[in-house]
Amino acid sequence: MIEYLTKSGHPDKQHTACVVIPLFKGRKLSQPGEALDTVSGGALKRFLKRGDIDGDPGESAWLYDLEQMACDRILLIGCGAERDIDAAAYTRICTATAQLLNRSGAVDAVSYLSFIDNKYFDQTRLVRDTVIHFEHALYRFDEFKSKPEKVRKPLKRLTISVPSRKDLSSGEQAMREGMGIALGVKLARDLANLPPNVCNPNYLASRATQLQKTYPKLNVTIVEEVEMAQLGMGAFLSVSRGSKQPGKLICMQYNGAPESNCQPIVLVGKGITFDTGGISIKPSPAMDEMKYDMGGAASVFGTMVAAVDTQLPVNLVGIVAAAENMPDGDASRPGDIVTTLSGQTVEILNTDAEGRLVLCDALSYAARYNPDIVIDIATLTGACIVALGHHASGMLTNHSPLGRELTRASKGIGDKIWELPLWPEYTEQLKSNFADMANIGGKSAGTITAAAFLSKFTNDYRWAHLDIAGTAWKSGAEKGATGRPVPLLTEFILQRLKHGVCE
Repeated sequence: MIEYLTKSGHPDKQHTACVVIPLFKGRKLSQPGEALDTVSGGALKRFLKRGDIDGDPGESAWLYDLEQMACDRILLIGCGAERDIDAAAYTRICTATAQLLNRSGAVDAVSYLSFIDNKYFDQTRLVRDTVIHFEHALYRFDEFKSKPEKVRKPLKRLTISVPSRKDLSSGEQAMREGMGIALGVKLARDLANLPPNVCNPNYLASRATQLQKTYPKLNVTIVEEVEMAQLGMGAFLSVSRGSKQPGKLICMQYNGAPESNCQPIVLVGKGITFDTGGISIKPSPAMDEMKYDMGGAASVFGTMVAAVDTQLPVNLVGIVAAAENMPDGDASRPGDIVTTLSGQTVEILNTDAEGRLVLCDALSYAARYNPDIVIDIATLTGACIVALGHHASGMLTNHSPLGRELTRASKGIGDKIWELPLWPEYTEQLKSNFADMANIGGKSAGTITAAAFLSKFTNDYRWAHLDIAGTAWKSGAEKGATGRPVPLLTEFILQRLKHGVCE
């Protein structure tokens, strides 16, 4: 992570390698740009009259050796029409800026990108989002490359300017929140990008134990398979039994509000560290990407770290259901019937619908924490990609106010979700002739029937389900984990704190 600072001051007084100035469509200078133009005797506007840059998104220009400037260079960043800059647009602006700076040789810079005035943003959000987007843009995962690519003089420090001294306190708080979220996103991406021969259930358990050493307020408990069997977690064990790697139920508890009576928020993450499909084996193309089937678990790790590192005054529990889904001689077969921790029985019709089997027992286990709410996060269904593509995560809930809270948090940080219905009719598709329910509901409405299955284990609390199958990672040339929905979950917690939900 690069070093971040907040500061107020005139752009011409900044002793730095680069000052970053937003330029809006139609060559409209931002307020800091106007100030620089005045001090430089109109140099910026003379340059703009040449027509090299108009202020459209994706445009940029470097200016050097301007008179009366304390900085080495100025970077003009095209932002489009100021009134139209939303969360997605600001992400692109910051990404482009971070990449340009990192290649420029400027080891430090002062950014005035947060000087945007429209309905989508306030100053604190712009400061926070700048940190998040810069870290995301500069992320690299080259741990397993023998000769990692080196940047000759990478960006090491970014100062985010705020309009006045009175904005420094709120700006610094926003910067700390941004750094916490960025740290959580990085951890989630690192875990998900690891190869499956390294990142197995035991590895995830060891990382949780390491986090406990780093953060003493984090209490970690690992439930092993022997205890799972004693508890009656037959659904979970039906998945892990096909692998030589024993399954783990990893429980991380953070009491950031110990003196309050606030019940905890419980996050439950699907942690299938590799998914072959089991006996219902998957086709081989792109099967390597099934290492990302623990994206939900990675997001739980990331959100826990974001909360603990930022010392948020919240009680938070993270439960990771970690297992491998492998097709050995002891693996579950289609037609097997298992008994869940809740006592309900499940007929396994497809062993590739394994995520809901580990999650249902984890959701039942979550009840022992007397939760205020429970949110599970899972790369659960390919049907969610068919429905929503790779832009939004699917969301379903048994409590409408919770759904509205998550939607508000989604809009507040630009980590998109879309609510799907959870009507009783969908549960009918899960009927079994031989057990209380089947683990699949047929071809239609696959995302909803998967959530309907999970809902049968959440009657004791308010619950929401996030299907991140389309958003947890990217394929192709940009292949890699995204770290979503760590920003959404952290923003959800921050908004609950802001509105006094946990007081």
